[in-house]
Amino acid sequence: MSLDKLASEIEAMAKAEAKAVTDKAADEAKRIADEASETVSTYREEAIANATRICDQIAVESIAAARQRNQKTLLVARRAELDATWEEVLSSAASPDLKGRDKVLKSLLAQASDEAPSGMVLKPVKIDRDFLAKNLSGFEMGDEIEGMGGFVLEDAEGSILMDYRFEGRLREAWGDRLGEVSNILFGE
Repeated sequence: MSLDKLASEIEAMAKAEAKAVTDKAADEAKRIADEASETVSTYREEAIANATRICDQIAVESIAAARQRNQKTLLVARRAELDATWEEVLSSAASPDLKGRDKVLKSLLAQASDEAPSGMVLKPVKIDRDFLAKNLSGFEMGDEIEGMGGFVLEDAEGSILMDYRFEGRLREAWGDRLGEVSNILFGE
């Protein structure tokens, strides 16, 4: 065999082997590219799913936080309205022009007469001193005390004190009727 023919055969075999290697490399490159594309697609879908889940969670948390802020704002506003109503009640009760003041004082005197032991000293709130002095019903009149209305009874030693002032009665009534007041103010 001639040298040229041998060279031609070697060249042909080398070309065939090179083509086989390049074809195999091209197939491998395509497989790697397809696999990479599939992996990227999977990662992309997972990333989109995670982002959607996080977005939904943030939306739920944001809505819950907004509701909580709204509830807090509403509670603060209701508390302010209740406080203003309480102040108005106190102001009305402290007024010397309170409608029915004499009736309330007579009722408190009758209650005190039933509950108090004998020998108690009636200490009036200044605003009610004149009315109470005229309607003592068995009590000795004592010094004036602070308050918006009513009186206290105290024994001679100062060890027993019975409070018939408007403030205490109003606080008790307010506490007992707070639900009704809220219902009237806020329609609950």
